[in-house]
Amino acid sequence: MSDNYDIKDINQAEGGRRRIDWAEREMPVLRQIRERFAKEKPLKGVRMSACLHVTTETANLARTLHEGGADLVLTASNPLSTQDDVAAALVNIYEIPTYAIKGEDNTTYYKHIGAALDHKPHMTMDDGADLVSTIHKERRELLPDIIGGTEETTTGVIRLRAMAADKMLNFPVIAVNDAMTKHFFDNRYGTGQSTIDGIIRATNVLLAGKHFVVAGYGWCGRGLASRARGMGAIVIVTEVDPLKALEAVMDGFEVMPMGEAAKIGDIFCTLTGDINVVDKKHFEIMKDGAIVANSGHFNVEINIPALEKMSKGKPNLVRPFVDQYVTGDGRKINILGEGRLINLASAEGHPASVMDMSFANQALAAEYMVKNASKLEKKVYSVPEEIDKEIARLKLQAMGVTIDELTDEQLKYLSSWQEGT
Repeated sequence: MSDNYDIKDINQAEGGRRRIDWAEREMPVLRQIRERFAKEKPLKGVRMSACLHVTTETANLARTLHEGGADLVLTASNPLSTQDDVAAALVNIYEIPTYAIKGEDNTTYYKHIGAALDHKPHMTMDDGADLVSTIHKERRELLPDIIGGTEETTTGVIRLRAMAADKMLNFPVIAVNDAMTKHFFDNRYGTGQSTIDGIIRATNVLLAGKHFVVAGYGWCGRGLASRARGMGAIVIVTEVDPLKALEAVMDGFEVMPMGEAAKIGDIFCTLTGDINVVDKKHFEIMKDGAIVANSGHFNVEINIPALEKMSKGKPNLVRPFVDQYVTGDGRKINILGEGRLINLASAEGHPASVMDMSFANQALAAEYMVKNASKLEKKVYSVPEEIDKEIARLKLQAMGVTIDELTDEQLKYLSSWQEGT
């Protein structure tokens, strides 16, 4: 067992191992990759620092990277997303240095980031770009040895593309989030189901008949809106993009500005990757008893400091992960999971079946980076199409689904222009 770790309780390891094994049953693609990695060792000698949600699914990715030869250190990418038994198993059973404690404060969170960077990585693996941004702002001495990185989230990719646009990104990064096998399934089906799960676990409210406001109609918002409607909620979508707003209308949802939705919403959930999506002006007109949650990566989407200034004293912790603020006019507004990712704060995150594809992308993107880093520029790259399609093929194979193949005649037709009507 490594001496390099900071976790809550090493004695939880066996329970964590059992849950990691349970998740692995739903991760056949990653399992196949791990078996190949164990034989070929494509990551041998590569020091890797990973800043990810420390869940059962992530543990199986960590095992895959470790089997592939990576010298890996793992740290949490969110103070509330760690599963402490999983962290214990990673350290005590799988011998992967891990720095993660559920509920850690901001100081501890960044101390853990620092510990991961003290590993002097050749590669970064991020879920929100905190490793990359910290390296560029505070640990620039590490840059000469870094060949590249990968990024898992929409929020992180937004940050990295902004860095690249400002000519501030000093190594190539593969945007795993851009893979079709990631955002089509992880963002839509994973976020949709796990966010509903987190809200219900935190509140135990009935969704049927409630006005459920979804802020943002990207892939995560699409998934949540669909699942909330499936639970009988009256779904309202807020957007700033006219194309996405039009799509939401065509999908049968009510679309309106947040200023209007705030008056009638019972439950609000932000999924935009932007700041102050639910702001002071919205809190001022919300119903008594409104429930406000976030499923974007960072806790900036809800302007909690503004709500604190509007409220009498400190919030009441009325249930685990439910802080109730009482405004000056006596209304009660309930913030879930401190405004952090509610699907991980009060639930277990995405189901293993969708993370199977996302983490297969992470593993194969890491292998691709090691092979091709010398040819890549200092910018953000999408996952190569051949990797995306191979993951989809393996997933279908694991599900027992077969599909057609083009005949030679069909291939010839698609590559020609002579034949018409």
